[in-house]
Amino acid sequence: MMKILYFSAFMFAMIAQTNALDAQLDDYKTAKSDLVKRSARCSRGWTPLNGRCFRYIPRPMSWAKAERNCVSMRGNLASVHDIEEYHEIQRLIMTSSHEYKETWIGGTDAQEENLWFWSDGTSFHFTNWCSGEPNNIHGNQHCLCINHGYQKCWDDLQCSYPKPSVCARKGY
Repeated sequence: MMKILYFSAFMFAMIAQTNALDAQLDDYKTAKSDLVKRSARCSRGWTPLNGRCFRYIPRPMSWAKAERNCVSMRGNLASVHDIEEYHEIQRLIMTSSHEYKETWIGGTDAQEENLWFWSDGTSFHFTNWCSGEPNNIHGNQHCLCINHGYQKCWDDLQCSYPKPSVCARKGY
């Protein structure tokens, strides 16, 4: 009788342990599936980051043409909301172009001097201006360029300069 009791307790423990492992495996599969789904939210050629999809456009264009190009792809020139996001955008540029090219993103003060906003309508709180920038030193510098100078920071430039750009759109 004791052997049957020990055997039953042993089998119960084995079943419980197997069920616990199955539950952990299911949790792992769900987490992995969710990760794949989050990663797959961007179509080919776009890089996922913080719920948005980013794309480096190497063809130099004016700021306005770059914005229009992004809009044609259901996005806008990229807005940047923290330093980690900025570094990821820089990494995207480096990966695509093999250098930290000066690149347009979606900041502008064309409507009113020193009142900067993002073309996608999000709040303009984070900045990474180079020392003394934005300065509008040459007049008519109303568009935001990243990777400027040795510090790879932000500069306001004339919007007509042809530069590559980074587009962003919501992930789906």
